[in-house]
Amino acid sequence: MSDHVSPIHHKRPHCDRSGTITALIPAHNEEHRLAACVDSLANQTVQPTRIVVIADNCTDRTALLAEGYGCEVFKTANNTQAKAGGLNQWLSANLESLEDSELLFVMDADGWLDPECLENAIGYLDLGYAACGGVFRAENNGTFVGFFQANEYERYRYLLRRSKGRTLVLTGTATLFKAHLLKEVLIGRECGAIPSSGDSPEAVYSVKTLVEDLELTLAIKHLGHSIIAPIDCSLETETMDTWRGLAKQRYRWKLGALQAAWQHGFTQHTSVFHRLQALNLLGIAATLIYLSTLAAALLAGPGLHVKEIWLWVTLVYMIERTITVWRRGWEARVMAFLLLPEMIFDITLQLVQLRAITSWVMRRKQKDWYGGTH
Repeated sequence: MSDHVSPIHHKRPHCDRSGTITALIPAHNEEHRLAACVDSLANQTVQPTRIVVIADNCTDRTALLAEGYGCEVFKTANNTQAKAGGLNQWLSANLESLEDSELLFVMDADGWLDPECLENAIGYLDLGYAACGGVFRAENNGTFVGFFQANEYERYRYLLRRSKGRTLVLTGTATLFKAHLLKEVLIGRECGAIPSSGDSPEAVYSVKTLVEDLELTLAIKHLGHSIIAPIDCSLETETMDTWRGLAKQRYRWKLGALQAAWQHGFTQHTSVFHRLQALNLLGIAATLIYLSTLAAALLAGPGLHVKEIWLWVTLVYMIERTITVWRRGWEARVMAFLLLPEMIFDITLQLVQLRAITSWVMRRKQKDWYGGTH
């Protein structure tokens, strides 16, 4: 479901762009999703000058279809570093030849943009931001787990709406960069101003973390640049349709966040991630206390012996959960207010969080523990 809201600023940022805009779509076996992605780029109010599909170890018709859609196709060679490696190969071959004023729009193949997404993003760069991230909402995949993810993503949008675009991460779903910014990142890695990418030769995207988008965001912030993820740069993205798929995805995200924050050390920009980890652990403890209290009350005999404070906590939580998904309609509001269904979803994510933290602690001292694919 699309929601069209007023831009963050009182006046829509003016898009003043006549230069080259290159859209990069990293794709691994995306033949079923690619058409919608390319169509959304073609239907932008400001269209990219060129669309490049980075076909990474594809065994399906992704490259063939991309050519049929009129895209340039860049096939990776011996890439073992998934999405980050594919982007690095293209950037290594092309970034130096780009004018500093040119723009690079990197988006996932399983997303599709709102028509004014790119135009609005360019407007924010014209205001002085070094990069502008897209704000995603979930597709309706017709599953319960997909429904919960849609509510979760709506709450993410709610927070960005309230914070006027202040964001912790420029997500890989869609982000617009100035070319000179990525050149500066590369120079920063080469001279040691920011952590090495772990790739050879040195590259823009880190292959030492499972979430290259978060690591790049931290690199950009540590170089002193401002970023934004405004609600009027929206897109829709694929969601997991099974609990197993969700757990696998979130384990990768959560472990990758720990990797990226540790890679950059304890700084002003990583401190928020360390605080979030502490809050996550507190949240897990609070959930255990809450459920234990309810269980004890139910086992205490006839009547529900629950302390009044927990009833108030429950009511406030129900109201907060409902308000933050209000824009999604009555079904989302009802599901949020009932609390228990979403609590199952939340507990699942908390268990994944515990697994990620445990894995990170156990493996941190190993020489090469980053492995795995995206």
